[in-house]
Parts: sequence; structure tokens; C-alpha cells
Amino acid sequence: MKIAVLGTGTVGRALAGALAGLGHSVVMGTRDPQATFARSRPDAMGAAPFSEWHAANQEIPLETYADAAAASELVVNATNGAGALNALGLAGSANLSRKVLMDVSNALDFSQGRPPVLNPVNTDSLGERIQHSFPDARVVKTLNTMNAGLMVDPMRLDGGDHSVFVSGDDAEAKAVVSGLLQELGHQDIIDLGDIKSARGAEMMLPVWLRLSGALGTFDFNFKIVR
Repeated sequence: MKIAVLGTGTVGRALAGALAGLGHSVVMGTRDPQATFARSRPDAMGAAPFSEWHAANQEIPLETYADAAAASELVVNATNGAGALNALGLAGSANLSRKVLMDVSNALDFSQGRPPVLNPVNTDSLGERIQHSFPDARVVKTLNTMNAGLMVDPMRLDGGDHSVFVSGDDAEAKAVVSGLLQELGHQDIIDLGDIKSARGAEMMLPVWLRLSGALGTFDFNFKIVR
């Protein structure tokens, strides 16, 4: 499958590398490829400069958001949640039309300090706003309740015995995303329902953040026992 991963941070790199390793044709998207390659300092999350990662992953090209999305069959939104709508706008509505748009981002607002709060929350979600802003895309919310390492290698924690959620209005799109999740090693895939159910998945983040502080690690996930 031709997949565009929008976003060059830790999550984007992890997903791009893993999906390419599975045999998919992967391209990464960014606002300005030259500027991204020119960065020489770690990003806000402490990840090494993109150029260092790319030196070991040269088979994955870096293009503008629009060029990456235009050539893809499926688009992964791995951008910062606060900038997701802007990034997808740069990708272009026409380049997203009828394509599966897998949204793994979280709308975290750091304006009041840490831990961040969600914005939007309760009566809306980032997944819904993306679907509303790009009505011809087939948005599926998933993977936002775990760290990047577990997104791409769930088996390394408790043999993969933990849960991942999908939300979206299009059944076929959810089936495509669920297939990718299975390729990555996820076993317990729970369909929460339409895109409005992304509110629930996104609202798990405040709990996730508190757990990370209590446990002293980001390397954990939720398991729905039933």
C-alpha cells in the first residue's frame, strides 16, 4: 500500500519505519523538507534531528505535506495535535478525498502548563474536527492511547495482551486500518463506533498522563478485560 505519514517527530518516524519494514511504500510529509533536514537540535520531545534518523532510513523519502498526500492511498496524521488541522490543510482537501485518513494525534493544550489538558473535549474531539474539516476523507481514530514504541511493536509488552481502539464513520476504512494494526502485531482491536466515539479514546489521555507519572514510565497500555 502507498502510505503517507504526515509528521516527522517520534510517532511519525516510528510508524513510517515500521510500515516500510512491513513492505509498504512509505513517504513522509512535512511543511518544509529543507527546513526539516536543516534542523540540528533535538525537537521539543527530545528526539534527535530528523537528518540523523533519515540517514538510517534513506528508503523513506521526505516531501511536502501536499506531495506526500497526493501520491498516497492512505494518509497517517502523526502531526502535533495542536497543528493537525493546519497540516492537513496544507496537505490539501483534494489530496485527502476518499482516502483513509488514520489519525493518531492528541489535542493536548500546554497553555496552562503540565500536565496538559484536552482541547477540544467532552462534546467534541480532534478526530471529529478533522472529519468535519475534510468531509470527503475517511477518518479513523486509533493508536492515540499508547506511546510510539507500542504503536509499532505491541508484542514487546505482555506478549501484546493489551487493547487498541478504532473510531470512524466508514466501515471499510476501519477495516483497512484494523488490517494495518494486525500487521503491526495488535491483537485486541476494539471498534468503539462512529467518529464521535473518538471523544472517549481521546479522553483517556488525561488518565494515561497521570498513570505515566505514577508509574514513572510511558511504556504501558490499557487492557479491556471482558
